[in-house]
Amino acid sequence: MGRAFEFRKERKMKRWGNMSKVFTRIGKEITMAAKSGGPDPDNNPRLRALISTARSENMPKDNVERAIKRAVEKEHNDYKEIVYEGYGPHGIAFLVETATDNPTRTVANVRSYFNKYSGSLGTSGSVEFMFEHKCVFKVKSADTVNLEELELELIDFGAEELFMEEQEIVIYGSFESYGSIQKFVEEKGYEIISGGFERIPNTELKQLSETDKIEIEKLIDRFENDDDVQNVYHTMAN
Repeated sequence: MGRAFEFRKERKMKRWGNMSKVFTRIGKEITMAAKSGGPDPDNNPRLRALISTARSENMPKDNVERAIKRAVEKEHNDYKEIVYEGYGPHGIAFLVETATDNPTRTVANVRSYFNKYSGSLGTSGSVEFMFEHKCVFKVKSADTVNLEELELELIDFGAEELFMEEQEIVIYGSFESYGSIQKFVEEKGYEIISGGFERIPNTELKQLSETDKIEIEKLIDRFENDDDVQNVYHTMAN
């Protein structure tokens, strides 16, 4: 098993506090995908994968349709994807992905969270080099799959790691390989459960005391409870 597998095992896969927040975050991604690639999922692979993700999270069909509709409404403000970088207490690096229609509000909030917990908002590039940007798919097959053979096939399409997780096949690849991997699994008849991106730490994760961990987790909670925040990554070992 490689780094991606260890990352998934190590990372505390906290669910967002309630379903409405899950739907808000997925809805933003759907709107942005429809805005950039068009509202027809048959002609927009990224949108198609996000609809599968929404379905796996039991997001109502009406919510999905509204998110797509927002992409073509003139009165709707565009979301901007902005990544903030910084350090929390105890030297833990943070990378915070946001989708916002008000960057002024978002940066003020992110800075205030860092400051509240004795951290600091950094400049662009200050911690991003500590994380690798990867695409990740979870797929299912109706038939028995030989993982070694599938991995050998997928390597040609940019896949870097593949493993089973709760009866689903997890595929990691380079950020740039999202489209080619998606095309491969769709053409081979796999059911896409979800498709997206993750940031995997490429540095040794920091071991902290239980007391210090609680402090970091409070900061993580502040970020994740902000409606503008999509994902939070850090270098603390769980």
